[in-house]
Amino acid sequence: MSSAIDFVHEQLTPKKVFPAFKAGDNITVNYKIIEGNKERIQSFKGDVIKKQGKGSTATFTVRKISDGIGVERLFPYSSPNIDSIVLNKVGQVRRAKLFYQRERFGKSARIREKRMSVAAEQAKKAAKA
Repeated sequence: MSSAIDFVHEQLTPKKVFPAFKAGDNITVNYKIIEGNKERIQSFKGDVIKKQGKGSTATFTVRKISDGIGVERLFPYSSPNIDSIVLNKVGQVRRAKLFYQRERFGKSARIREKRMSVAAEQAKKAAKA
């Protein structure tokens, strides 16, 4: 019964295609902000702390440091206000949820970038073009 409901719900919700990212990756989320009758796009650049949920209720949390203060924002995948997501860096982490980042600042808060072979990077650039 619930699989039929999930199937219909999946068919009715418009699906945007975002790049594959995981916890530890540095992304920029371009989000539509509505102020009165004006609409603008604001970018939120930071590290992905966690991904959770599945289907239409799936969310991800992005953390950035703004003026020395940590700011986290939770984004639903299915939000119509997300304009685009840009993958900046692929991080090398051993965990799925990076809550330990909340206590860190400065150099200790850095996430190592995953090193890729030259062939893999060229293939990635070719796929973007």
